[in-house]
Amino acid sequence: MNSVIEITRAKQSNLPQIDFGNLQFGSVFSDHMFAMEYVDGSWQNHRIEPFGAIEVHPVSASLHYGQTIFEGLKAYRGPDGQIRVFRPEMNHQRMNSSCERMCMPKIDEKTFIDAIQQLVHTDRDWVPPGEKQALYIRPVMFANEGQLDVRPANRYRFLIITSPVDSYFGMNTVAVALKAEEKFTRAIQGGTGFAKAGGNYAATFLATNEGRKEGFAQILWLDGVEHRYVEEVGQMNICFYLDGKLITPQLRGTILPGVTRDSVLRLVNDMGIECEERLIDIQEIIDGSMNGTLQEAFGCGTAAIITAVGSIGYRGRKYEINCGKTGPLSKKLFKQIIGIQRGEIEDPYGWTKVIPNH
Repeated sequence: MNSVIEITRAKQSNLPQIDFGNLQFGSVFSDHMFAMEYVDGSWQNHRIEPFGAIEVHPVSASLHYGQTIFEGLKAYRGPDGQIRVFRPEMNHQRMNSSCERMCMPKIDEKTFIDAIQQLVHTDRDWVPPGEKQALYIRPVMFANEGQLDVRPANRYRFLIITSPVDSYFGMNTVAVALKAEEKFTRAIQGGTGFAKAGGNYAATFLATNEGRKEGFAQILWLDGVEHRYVEEVGQMNICFYLDGKLITPQLRGTILPGVTRDSVLRLVNDMGIECEERLIDIQEIIDGSMNGTLQEAFGCGTAAIITAVGSIGYRGRKYEINCGKTGPLSKKLFKQIIGIQRGEIEDPYGWTKVIPNH
């Protein structure tokens, strides 16, 4: 790990106040955070400091024009006591892709990964031990220059925050209900749908709130032109096990290139199951539900890992999938991914990075 990151430790830890048996997603935060600033064309002042409120310029482009991006990954504590971070290189690549789209300065891979490793090492006691628990890691970058001109900023701040979490949909979730959205649009080609830009998520709040009032856990977004082709779910990519094949929407600039999605495709391919990344008409999914060829559906993402979809609401009717239960492929993928993440099974892909104990 890089020793040039200056560390200022919190005077008193909040850890004794945390009930690891009753965690909610993103509601409590560990003692420290990583921070650095982009000034005069370079990233400066790399440090780990006590977690707390920060000062943001009141006319920052992040507040007025949405020039902010983020990432999400996790650290897991295995039965052997080792702490592992899952595929941080992919998160780094995706963050730099978001930087390019949002006209923000990139971060080199070593700085990004060293910062994560040192921060997790500093707050290693905050990594919870449960199978579906983890230390969620949230890198975030935002403009912080005092000017109102409609242009990219010249000054930025980068933070990494960590939070002990349970499963995103709750420990006892069996299968979730999704609503296929035809009124609202999340993204269109040429936009920022592939980037983890803050505005992408704010734009989903209204549809998600309306869907929850109707009893749906999340929105199944359709394309922004015809509202016909399946794209992604609010906090995860979507996969369908249809007639013996795994199909998932192709990456065409409107959906997030998920790390877990990539992992699923690799694992399923190695199982000998045919995979297709292509346009998926929502009617094809509805027909598959009705005639029984749609064997399973599941969401995949850093927060959700693998979450079975039990039904899809479309045009006022609910279509059930696998009798509303988690299917065998979903269960197998969850066990494989969480097993690799926690060091319970062999990691033949080199996906995990072990955090040194000392």
